[in-house]
Amino acid sequence: MEWQQIIGFYHVARLGSFTRAAEATFRTQSALTHQVKALETDLDCLLFERIGKRKILLTSAGKRLFAFAEALIEKYDYLLEDLNEIREVKKGHLKIAAPFTTLYHLLPVPIKRYTKQFPWVELTILDRSQQNVLHLVREGDIDFGIILESLAPKELASVRWKKTLTALIVAKGHPLTKEKPVSMDKIVRYPLILPPMGAGSHGRRRLDDLFSKLGLEYNVVMETSNVELSSAYCEMGFGVSFATIVKDIPARTGKNLVFIPLTDYFKPEYLVVVMRKDKILSPFKQAFLDLLS
Repeated sequence: MEWQQIIGFYHVARLGSFTRAAEATFRTQSALTHQVKALETDLDCLLFERIGKRKILLTSAGKRLFAFAEALIEKYDYLLEDLNEIREVKKGHLKIAAPFTTLYHLLPVPIKRYTKQFPWVELTILDRSQQNVLHLVREGDIDFGIILESLAPKELASVRWKKTLTALIVAKGHPLTKEKPVSMDKIVRYPLILPPMGAGSHGRRRLDDLFSKLGLEYNVVMETSNVELSSAYCEMGFGVSFATIVKDIPARTGKNLVFIPLTDYFKPEYLVVVMRKDKILSPFKQAFLDLLS
């Protein structure tokens, strides 16, 4: 069993396709096929079930080898980083993913400080939905993801970062700014700008469930998952919307908007940094967590 065979098998298993694995590893599909067949010969067992011409599934033996390969590659990456530390070679790679609003409003200052302290670390930052962030963390494609704590599954490790509140977004001078308190039955009298419906829309499901529970009918005039876009349309009076805002940090200063906390309906939450529990953190990756906290 050779190292390149393990690498090839790992990517085929992770991506579920010889074609996609070949693209990811810059190898030919025939080379990967040969490596997997050689592994099956060495181990004397089938690693994949071939279903039709393209679909493949891991066998029981394949699942065990995949878990082994995944742990081995994780430790190998850490070993390289550790050896670089010993040799005083300034080299490393840190991958982070978060939704656009978090990247735009909350991460620039920490990232600036981090890159100043660790200029030799190659940073990759991905703008992704919360569900996609979770997928990337689970697959081991990124080191850290930033999402709401309520979405963080128990199988992942999480570190609290910032406290958040759910707020209503309205234009300055809007009639709802004079309501004390602002109730949902008054909010639904106005056109709503909400996230799109779908399995990945945590915010939309939460709002739909609340409206249903209260027996309220409502009119959606726009759907977008981008808070910056919904804020722009709220500012022009097209409708009212909702946002998760960070407690004690002014929300989008400079715009003609008012953010009204809805604490009577939604409990405060936290943004958390999530990672795999089996993740081995090198010093420069741990430093990023320490900087956030």
